[in-house]
Amino acid sequence: MSTVRILSGGAAQGLVSALAPEFEAETGSMIEGEFGAVGAMAAKLRAGAPADLLILTSALIEELTREGLVLADSSGGLGVVHTGVAVRAGDMAPPIATAAELATALLAADAIYFPDPEQATAGIHFARVLDSLGIADDVAERLRTFPNGATAMRELAAATGARPIGCTQLTEILHTQGVTAVGHLPPGCELATVYTAAVTTRAAAPDLARRLIALLTADASGAARSRAGFA
Repeated sequence: MSTVRILSGGAAQGLVSALAPEFEAETGSMIEGEFGAVGAMAAKLRAGAPADLLILTSALIEELTREGLVLADSSGGLGVVHTGVAVRAGDMAPPIATAAELATALLAADAIYFPDPEQATAGIHFARVLDSLGIADDVAERLRTFPNGATAMRELAAATGARPIGCTQLTEILHTQGVTAVGHLPPGCELATVYTAAVTTRAAAPDLARRLIALLTADASGAARSRAGFA
């Protein structure tokens, strides 16, 4: 059985998982995916990791295309993903409609879970939000960082503290059992990221990669994208 290999930001894991059975039934081929911080996935490709298909931020896809690692005519947009706030399932959701409310919620938390502040899109942004709110030093000892948003959310779900909170891409929150999305980051703190799928220039199965992109971006898959957190 043939395989299409994916390097992807964690934001797309839920969508790929949801559509994998349809792709496998249609093509008779398997999907082998690695999902993580977009910077780490780009670094893997640059280091020579085998991949047929990338799902990363549009900015990174454009960069990798200029570097000759992505086929220029192969990209397809999946949609926009917002960065959001999460709590454990069953915990009371704090108000976060304004920057002041978000700051209050974070200051009240006994642990704050989020992805890599150097490699992950949401992690980089959230670190900047803490600075912009003027609370980075106040919460520094309560920060819990992880390689990607999915891991951060699983750890939040298992947290034993009284008032943990988390921040990552909304798609990763929705894809993780045991956590609940509170909402998007408020105005002045928000981040909306466009994700794009594209075929790599070293793809061993470029035709399969293009078929998977067609499925991920098809009008018929719109409901699946919405459920996964893409706008």
